[in-house]
Amino acid sequence: MTSIKGLEEIEAMNKTDRLLAIVLELQRKGRQRAEDLAETFETSKRTIYRDILALCEAGVPIISVPGQGYSLMKGYFLPPLSLTIEEATMLLLGGNFMAKNFDAQYRAAAESAIHKIEGVLPETLRSDVQYLQQNIRFIGSITAFDAREQATLQQLRRALLDRNTIRFCYYTRHRSDGQNTPQIREADPYGLTYILNSWHLVAYCHLRQDIRNFRLDRMEELELLPRTFIRPVNFQYRQSEREQERNLTVRVLFDSEIARWVHEGSSYYVTCEEETAAGLLVTLKVRHEREILQWLLSWGRRVKILEPASLQELLVEESQAMLQNYQNVDNLIQVKNSL
Repeated sequence: MTSIKGLEEIEAMNKTDRLLAIVLELQRKGRQRAEDLAETFETSKRTIYRDILALCEAGVPIISVPGQGYSLMKGYFLPPLSLTIEEATMLLLGGNFMAKNFDAQYRAAAESAIHKIEGVLPETLRSDVQYLQQNIRFIGSITAFDAREQATLQQLRRALLDRNTIRFCYYTRHRSDGQNTPQIREADPYGLTYILNSWHLVAYCHLRQDIRNFRLDRMEELELLPRTFIRPVNFQYRQSEREQERNLTVRVLFDSEIARWVHEGSSYYVTCEEETAAGLLVTLKVRHEREILQWLLSWGRRVKILEPASLQELLVEESQAMLQNYQNVDNLIQVKNSL
């Protein structure tokens, strides 16, 4: 059974933690009303009044404005953590990732850690860190990537923070003209997203005069230009190209026997799946047919394209070209022997 002295020590410890947390909350958010602080710390306004009085008696310069709440005197900070932009960004991004991907207990711990780190950062450093934090996102688990990708990512983070226009050589896999030659692009980087085991850059492309999504592993010869840009204040950050760019509707029917595996290996472009008596009816939205061609070919005879007719023709053409690779057995044997 806990003694009276033990209960007093626990209560004192909790109060000490709350007093520190109140200072961090004021430092992080600015002006806060007593009812706001009471809601945040799940206590009464009377307790907050006593806590504010205790902080003032301890020498913390708190300004009280009737009807508006409490704030710290300008220029007052707790001793700041000695963190660089990169260190603080990684801690906060990691905290956000943990908060979204762990259970409630660790989510609460991660959110608490984020508030504490944000609270002790100087205002100028906090602004840069928050900008990066808001514009770098993680979707799914992160896998290892090579040294070249790491260097590219480092350059892009710097361009994102300093608002530098970038120039790079880009390989587009599914070009509407079927070509695979690289293009030189200049772009204003707006954000980074990690999705489906690859990094993507959301940027304003000067060539297309519009927002585009670039995969980092398709970028080469990246350089930061001395020219800077101003990101539009009304820009809405998204992890992919805009929805209205994918205006070609594709409808395909999968055999019922493989519906489970289609769900598991679903394409990024899928917008709707419907179980029917004939099989799994899947609707996709793409920019052009070649974006979805290889995924459909991977299902072989277990899939039928219902529309558009242009995609049916493209798949027939590709299948015939594949068949030609196996029509001359002698040539295949010669190739095998030459390896």
